[in-house]
Amino acid sequence: MNNRQINRSETDDGRDLNPGFPASAGRTPLARVRTFLADRRSLMACKRTSFARGRTGLAFLRTGISFMTVASVMVRIFGTGWASIPAALLLIIGILSAYDGLIWYLDARKTGKDIQPCTATEATGGTTVIELLDPGDSPRFVRTGPVKGAAQLRQEWIRLSPVMRRRFLANDRTDLAEERTVLACYRTTMARARTGLAFTRTGIALIGLGVALLRQFHARLWNIFDIILILAGAVICAEGLYWYLRCRQAGNSGVESISREQSRYSIWDAFFPPSPGWMNSVSGLMPRLPIRASHTPGIWATTGLALERTVLAERRNVMARLRTIMARSRTGMAFIRTGMSTCAVGAGLQAYFGTGNIFWTVFNISLITAGLFFIGDGFYWHLPAERTRKEFPYCFGEMELFMPDYGTPNCRWKKAVFSHDDF
Repeated sequence: MNNRQINRSETDDGRDLNPGFPASAGRTPLARVRTFLADRRSLMACKRTSFARGRTGLAFLRTGISFMTVASVMVRIFGTGWASIPAALLLIIGILSAYDGLIWYLDARKTGKDIQPCTATEATGGTTVIELLDPGDSPRFVRTGPVKGAAQLRQEWIRLSPVMRRRFLANDRTDLAEERTVLACYRTTMARARTGLAFTRTGIALIGLGVALLRQFHARLWNIFDIILILAGAVICAEGLYWYLRCRQAGNSGVESISREQSRYSIWDAFFPPSPGWMNSVSGLMPRLPIRASHTPGIWATTGLALERTVLAERRNVMARLRTIMARSRTGMAFIRTGMSTCAVGAGLQAYFGTGNIFWTVFNISLITAGLFFIGDGFYWHLPAERTRKEFPYCFGEMELFMPDYGTPNCRWKKAVFSHDDF
């Protein structure tokens, strides 16, 4: 390609396409793809809210079971006299709370079945295009093959006309939107894992209560209630672990995805600083900017705004990567809480009842061992994520926003500084 500027007349302006690109590379089709990706991110945000509601419901459930257990112990100790009145009140409150929490959880459970796999196409730095297939409730996204000549056009960025640059920038923003969507999917899957772990903690609490009541009180009628608690806890633990095992891979896949994206070409590589490929191979000097007196006023400001939107989108992606890392950290802390709960139940039963029964001793030691495994796994997830979080400036310090004025050099742009002290 020679050193002259690529003019708008050399492109298919009627279809808003750069040379050689398919119809899906137009700015309007790309905006449509970004809209569908944004809709999918909104849907996953709703799912994460539903999971948070489900975890709150599980807290209601545990509270209700605690009330019912206290009522049961009061009747066992004090009999059916005056103590039965507060016991009945506690029982009623416990049943209502447990029922309310179970309804909240079942709604979240229904939502958790519909999460789609976190798959993405491979971005190639503007030489391929994302296409939308089957628009509707379940859209699919595919990527075209490399466009012939696109890589050379990209390398000759300084010689492109403003509208051609804006087309490339629209493609970049679409790639960035796809990455944010995949990261949102990973965060949603990890939220489902945390909900499963909360369900597991509920089951462990039920098992611990049932075993303690069964071993402490030997009334045959009440033993039925104790056995029901143990069986219900076992079923709840099994389902919670099922959620955990299905979602555990999401944290590892999310970190791998972030590592891949950070090593790829980004918008910063094209502009800050200029690449050596921009140099004139003959003179070794930077080519002159393709600005002419015949250009419509504002055309470069429009391109500058498109660049600004792309840079802001790339910054949002950096923040999305950080949120994914912090979601992995929260999931690791959920592992730790689950492990501590399991260890506490096993150690408490062992300390209170001793080693008189070999079966229950083995059971208690198994709980402690499982809890230690969860704690170790949680620290394996949490500590690396914490180190990564501390490397980013978004969790503390001040935030600066530049106010672009494309009529002046960017070194003269004003900026607004927001400090934590201002909030």
